[in-house]
Amino acid sequence: MTLKKEDIDKNDYRFKIANREALIGIGLVIFNFIWWFGFAYGLGGQDPSEYSYTFGLPNWFFYSCVVGFIVMIILVFIAVKFFFVDVPFGEDEENEDK
Repeated sequence: MTLKKEDIDKNDYRFKIANREALIGIGLVIFNFIWWFGFAYGLGGQDPSEYSYTFGLPNWFFYSCVVGFIVMIILVFIAVKFFFVDVPFGEDEENEDK
């Protein structure tokens, strides 16, 4: 079955769900960039001889990349578990629910 442009119903509830989930994803990306940029250039903007180290890594790298990665894993897990919903894609599945 080929989907044609005129067959798409913009009022379909699935578009609202997809838009909401896309905005959540964009928000997570922006948060990740701000986290990374803030720690990488905030703590890393000094002379390398003055760096502090955590687990053998410069603090700017540890907090921006290692801790940031762990924080993002947790945030993505929470977003998927609590805010994303399972959406049927086919028309047949949609009609079965009614």
